[in-house]
Amino acid sequence: MSKKRFAPKLKIKKGDNVIVTTGAHKGKRGEVLEVFPLKNHAIVSDVNLKKKHRKPTQEEAGAITDVPASIHLSNLMLIDKSGNPTRVGRRKEGDKIVRFSKKTGDVI
Repeated sequence: MSKKRFAPKLKIKKGDNVIVTTGAHKGKRGEVLEVFPLKNHAIVSDVNLKKKHRKPTQEEAGAITDVPASIHLSNLMLIDKSGNPTRVGRRKEGDKIVRFSKKTGDVI
């Protein structure tokens, strides 16, 4: 896999509330914990949980824990203030570029 020269402009950021639109976890909602711009993936809380086997150490016993795995950004849709999924646009207001809801036109 070759590296991209620039990271793409993302519509979804850390801390956003999103809904999964396709796949095995369709309809689940959660908060974005981390975003990987070069891979176009994000980790969403309580979505796409995988089992992780932990070896025992001197401090802790071994266990099987749930760890969130990343999900592609194209499978996520941002939730606006009214609680509905919406597409995201960008526009310039003054000297800043802001994200806005395409459905309502409100700034996110």
